[in-house]
Amino acid sequence: MSECIFCKIIDGSIPSAKIYEDEHVYAFMDIQPLTKGHTLVIPKSHKEFVYDLSEDEASNLFKVVPKIASVLKETFGPVGMNLLNNNGAPAGQSVFHFHLHFIPRYDQTDGFRATWHTKEKTFTSEVIQDLAKELAEKLAN
Repeated sequence: MSECIFCKIIDGSIPSAKIYEDEHVYAFMDIQPLTKGHTLVIPKSHKEFVYDLSEDEASNLFKVVPKIASVLKETFGPVGMNLLNNNGAPAGQSVFHFHLHFIPRYDQTDGFRATWHTKEKTFTSEVIQDLAKELAEKLAN
């Protein structure tokens, strides 16, 4: 994709602070980091969303996830880490090339908030079981 900023990073036409590269995956520091060590991991093939990744592409990407997370932990000593992926503009995606954020966490005052506000009684146990059954049936096919 000639207009994709991440594809331009991969091909070297835009510089990056690369930390890892193999045949299928590229990892680099975020240029607007939320915390020290904020890293992005992307497939080298242009895929907009997680839904577009083949099993092989996902496997190649996710097999390096523990390695990168461990190096971030070992190097910077965070007390936790968020792995974040946004799919689609309504979910907060702004660069439409699949990417996984590694956000090392040092304390609760680093400015990043990932909180859930549960909807009480909207999803009863019965509704959850029905949803699970529907998904399980589709995954079995």
